[in-house]
Amino acid sequence: MRSTVQLQRPGGGGGEADGDGDSEPGVPCFCWWRSLPEYEAGAGLETPKAANTRTATARMRVVRELERLAAAASESIDELRHRLLTYKAGDLWFPAGGITKQDTDIPPVITLLLLGFAGVGKSSLVNLMYSVLGRSGFVPFAHTSSPAGKEGRTLNLEEHNVLRSMKSGFCVFDSPGLDYDHISEGFDEVSHWVEDGVRHRQLCHMSPSSSSSSFPSFPSTSTSTSSSAAAGNRFMRRRVNCAFVVANLSELHSSLASGHLQPLDATRQLFHHPSIRESCNDAPILILTHGDELTEDERIDTRVALCDYLGVAETSGVYDIPCLNEHGVHIDEFEPVTAYAVAEAVYRALVVADRCHPPKPGLKDWLLVALSWAMCALSAFFAFLSCFCSKLAKLNRDYQKKR
Repeated sequence: MRSTVQLQRPGGGGGEADGDGDSEPGVPCFCWWRSLPEYEAGAGLETPKAANTRTATARMRVVRELERLAAAASESIDELRHRLLTYKAGDLWFPAGGITKQDTDIPPVITLLLLGFAGVGKSSLVNLMYSVLGRSGFVPFAHTSSPAGKEGRTLNLEEHNVLRSMKSGFCVFDSPGLDYDHISEGFDEVSHWVEDGVRHRQLCHMSPSSSSSSFPSFPSTSTSTSSSAAAGNRFMRRRVNCAFVVANLSELHSSLASGHLQPLDATRQLFHHPSIRESCNDAPILILTHGDELTEDERIDTRVALCDYLGVAETSGVYDIPCLNEHGVHIDEFEPVTAYAVAEAVYRALVVADRCHPPKPGLKDWLLVALSWAMCALSAFFAFLSCFCSKLAKLNRDYQKKR
């Protein structure tokens, strides 16, 4: 059971959220980790007493990271929201490699791609981003609008401006959930998205309504999907700059407990997918959902075990973000720790994206491209000439035989 604590900003008192949804001092947040043995109420963090020293140390690091988020939620959430609202592509760039910012190929809009298997909560995470970041005042909430099949699964790629701002410097793409029974096809689709770019309403080959024989067909969605795919070809193609891998913590816990490691292995393959590392030049951001379905010990132990299995640190680029609270409704900006975790995850992704922009092609690169095209044209001309001469020679031989 979660423990409710009061986080207060310096010099603040109690109060409720204002009409714009800003969190005021004294708003309760759920610090579930404070019931763990690593934490003593009123005394802070204690020395780990677990038999496995390595696991105990990892648990301690996670608890300290969660305490950092709780402290930052009461002090820096509005500042972080302001940074995201005023962000423009390239604002977080820093000099590296001996080139200037003007010589860097920075897109007009940074593209963040959500990846994960079916049912992990990618669309719910997008809705949560709308609630936390898209604070326009007159639009209370904005759910994802991607066409879905009979089971409510996303069928197309869907671009979202979670800030609801015409000046937004980034967008978030929601993607269809991958299928454990068709992992290779799903990873081929991921490679296509990351390497070739993504488009709003782009039809995915692995979606249930696609023409692939490997997936069942839903006639009720075929017409709307066809029109959506035709419309998708008219939208701008965007280069993926950073990826989120969303994982269901409750499902992974069941996988570890039962010894059926397919979800765990599939998550590791997705997290370490070569196309993501080559295109984004960094590991994706890991988002853990549905942790609120577990006990406190299960939640933290599964996070430690998963990060160890993936070979990443438990506290760097990993965020535990439940999309439902203990009442079964969507969490919004009135839970400060979750709101700050969402905002920081997006901000970290923008830092990664701005750090990985390639240099612009120079004169030498354009000359090489022109030379390669010229060589291709020349080779095609000689191939045509060779084929033409061969046919003439054959006709000549046939004519000589007839004589």
